Amino acid sequence: MGFQLNINTMIQSHPLQPQYPNLFEIDANLNRLVKKIELLTYVNPLNIEKEKHTFFTSKYTADPEFRYPKIKFDAYKLHRLFFSQRLERIADEQLRAKYQEIIYYYSNMVQCIESIGEKKRFHYNSLRVYGSPTEKDVENARFILHFADEPPAVDMDKVHSPMEAKSFFETFSERYDFPLQIKFSTHIAADAMVSNATKTLLIKRNTKFSENQLKTLANHEIGVHLVTTFNAERQPLKIFSNGFPKNVETQEGLAVFSEYMSGALTLKRLKELAYRVLASDSLIKGYTFADTFDLIHGQYKLNRNDAFSITLRAHRGGGFTKDRLYLSGLRKVYKRYVQEQAMDPLLSGKVSMDAEPFIHHLRQLGLAQPNAYANHAYEQNLNRNKTLDFILNNLK
Repeated sequence: MGFQLNINTMIQSHPLQPQYPNLFEIDANLNRLVKKIELLTYVNPLNIEKEKHTFFTSKYTADPEFRYPKIKFDAYKLHRLFFSQRLERIADEQLRAKYQEIIYYYSNMVQCIESIGEKKRFHYNSLRVYGSPTEKDVENARFILHFADEPPAVDMDKVHSPMEAKSFFETFSERYDFPLQIKFSTHIAADAMVSNATKTLLIKRNTKFSENQLKTLANHEIGVHLVTTFNAERQPLKIFSNGFPKNVETQEGLAVFSEYMSGALTLKRLKELAYRVLASDSLIKGYTFADTFDLIHGQYKLNRNDAFSITLRAHRGGGFTKDRLYLSGLRKVYKRYVQEQAMDPLLSGKVSMDAEPFIHHLRQLGLAQPNAYANHAYEQNLNRNKTLDFILNNLK
């Protein structure tokens, strides 16, 4: 009874609820369920530094044995509750079809989480959610890597502490009026990342940051990921917050494009995205952790710390292909920019390019609102690196 009262309170808070009572009830039900399943909080290992030391000590031969957070929900019960939603009660055919697709997407995410650490099973579940690099993706990655490294700039020196990074991000976020929560963590694979569920920017505690990296992370994490988080919060439907299918490629593409427009994107960073594609591709070929590390460090000569980080991101959980989407997402978003297509619909929440006609349909019904926040980096192209322009214009 308490649950039903809570749902009624939630769905009565929007003026369109009487017109779409079943839609708002199902949307609220899914919101309550999906709160438990932010994949990145489960797939990041708890013992990264220890296993990194062991791997280096073994001269890159002993595959790490990562430990992961315990799952805090009953996966079977969650699946049952997802599929118990009475979608036939949604009269609008487009809405009903999209919510069915969304339920399958969330269910696949649960399967990913419940199989973390079970190598083959997790990898296959990851493929269902994120796919695998295409031949074009791999060709684009190799194309990027054939460019000679640029001379290191002064702003690439890692001299800033996590506390200095916190101060930088706080100053950067003053251009927005949403609250910026920052926490430090030792259990994230990236140097900084946004937790969508808690609307928090997480900073890795035991690392140093360069000036360029701070600018990159600010435009990526705050300029896009937090902007879409807070835009989603203003939307009538919670699916904008919880994520549309295939939203990762679009959201990461927007975020890296934000780096480009702000003038923060470097060839080094673009190469990092290319290495991620090759690392994801190595999973399909059955490479072990040590094999992927040898590909990135031994063959491509990337320094061992960065090579470990890229290998870790691909092999965490048992084979995680999310990272392959950054480069393909950037290519697609850049193509939109060249064609002078609006980015505004893609910043309305955790949405995908594929869902753009659906978002337009929602706006016609009054079920999607204009964005509260824009990405300021998109207002003016500050990139001055002609090599980057050449590369982006020639990706397949």
